[in-house]
Amino acid sequence: MIPTFNSDGNLPPGVHWTKWQEFVERFGTTPRRQQLLKGLKSAIDSLSKAGCPVIYIDGSFVTEKENPNDYDGCWDVTGVDPYLLDPILLNFDNGRAAQKIKYQGELFPAQTSESITGKTFLEFFQVDKNTGNPKGIVAIDLRRAWL
Repeated sequence: MIPTFNSDGNLPPGVHWTKWQEFVERFGTTPRRQQLLKGLKSAIDSLSKAGCPVIYIDGSFVTEKENPNDYDGCWDVTGVDPYLLDPILLNFDNGRAAQKIKYQGELFPAQTSESITGKTFLEFFQVDKNTGNPKGIVAIDLRRAWL
């Protein structure tokens, strides 16, 4: 179950596991969010086919912001077949423009280090960039029937 937002408008610290349907019900509350969910579902389909076990969703999409610009996230590289992975998910050129066009958001390998802090993206996404406080993210296990 996804908890309620805290006073900062974020999820409480931690990784909050859910299934796709609950995620859609909780965060697909506006036409803009529903549009972004289509792109995210397409990215999840691609990652799942390549053997990705888990996706973590972050950014303003998992906050109380009514109309986020996009979503951010990271995916566990464990067991991913690089030959089945959409190369766009590894293309970080031009501010990840190709990812934004195809999937309407940005996804990074979870175990890769973010360039400024040196934290893995999984760690980096659990810190509020405005306050430095810990915050929560959402995880979906792709090894189970996630739809």
